[in-house]
Amino acid sequence: MAERKMRGMKENALFIGPRNRPQLPPLDHAPRPYNGPRADQVFEKRKKFLGPSLLHYYQKPLNIVEGKMQYLFDENGRRYLDAFAGIVTVSCGHCHPEILNAITEQSKLLPHATTIYLHHAIADFAEALASKMPGNLKVVYFVNSGSEANELAMMMARLYTGNLGMISLRNAYHGGSSGTLGLTALNTWKYPIPQGEIHHVVNPDPYHGVFGSDANRYAKDLQDHIDFGTSGKVAGFIAETIQGVGGAVELAPGYLKLVYDIVRKAGGVCIADEVQTGFGRAGSNYWGFETQGVIPDIVTMAKGIGNGLPLGAVVTTPEIASVLAQKIQFNTFGGNPVCSAGGLAVLRVIDQEKRQAHCADVGSHLLKRLRALQQTHEIIGDVRGRGLMVGIELVTDRNEKTPAKAETAVLFEKLRELGILVGKGGLHGNVFRINPPMCFNRDDADFLVDALDYAISKL
Repeated sequence: MAERKMRGMKENALFIGPRNRPQLPPLDHAPRPYNGPRADQVFEKRKKFLGPSLLHYYQKPLNIVEGKMQYLFDENGRRYLDAFAGIVTVSCGHCHPEILNAITEQSKLLPHATTIYLHHAIADFAEALASKMPGNLKVVYFVNSGSEANELAMMMARLYTGNLGMISLRNAYHGGSSGTLGLTALNTWKYPIPQGEIHHVVNPDPYHGVFGSDANRYAKDLQDHIDFGTSGKVAGFIAETIQGVGGAVELAPGYLKLVYDIVRKAGGVCIADEVQTGFGRAGSNYWGFETQGVIPDIVTMAKGIGNGLPLGAVVTTPEIASVLAQKIQFNTFGGNPVCSAGGLAVLRVIDQEKRQAHCADVGSHLLKRLRALQQTHEIIGDVRGRGLMVGIELVTDRNEKTPAKAETAVLFEKLRELGILVGKGGLHGNVFRINPPMCFNRDDADFLVDALDYAISKL
């Protein structure tokens, strides 16, 4: 017994970082000297001229002035490991040379032309994107953001079905525009405005959910909601496969297959929000919905599609797309030549650099180390996700799953001091979101885990 316990301790020791302050992995890049406004000047100007609703991280906000792949530099030239990727947006890496070159060369030729004229860049990009989609998802609409993409998808669903009611999950985030705010189901982000014919059903959350990982019981809740809370007909259902803002919550296995069948029988269409889960980040699959073995009727995407460019897209079937032809549907900047050239370069880089397989490998390593760390620190209540979309939920009581809000805030600052920038999520902000650029490697993962171990040990 003692021998087995000792062997287990040795195995765990392989995955637990040093108690000495960990150091960033080496990088062969020197940032340019920065001579611009300092952080306090920028912050004062921002407070004076920008909206007071703007969120900033850290007690002393960072003035980030340069990026290089998975790293960022502040005004003093200090380097940080970017484990949040501009809120899951920088997919291939900051200033990736191939993407930067595509954007620069197109900017020299023609920065802007709308779809009233022909340009090969938007057609080439649409063709390449459609080739990544399963089934009959072959018609592409380009927009500028995830919120816009979800607005358009909701309008398509309502026009195509002739129904109004939309269903989304509790704990979901689908945007901050007046329409998508209704789909969003976290009070942190919601203003008291009319939401209009939108229903939120029980979230199939294996960690916090009332039915654990039982997809059938969650699906029954949705069926009950259609039977008792609607006319019996709905326009559509929308879900992220891994809820990002909600704290990297992966839906109960098999849930979407059950729910898609129920929604379609009620006259609705099924929408997959791939704004954060798409483009290989999940590792096991190119799209998040593929992890549940389903094919949606409409797919929305943004963020990683442009590696930082303001770009989003909606992909659907020719049949559903035809409903928009009854009027003029137009987007001034959607698919402009620069964004299209950059987006096409993103798709090429993901393929050429085998980023999906890389996410699977590095993500598996990261999750294994984090779960070993969980055995050492009681504050880590849950480690979840897949690929490079990972959540670490911090609790003060593992049985009650009580959010460790104060401790999370302390550790958040401590990780910054150690040179790591992470995100926060969940209703109580007690989930660290680890969503780095997809060039993030095993050395980076080890540094992150070692730093987290070091920071928690200092609490």
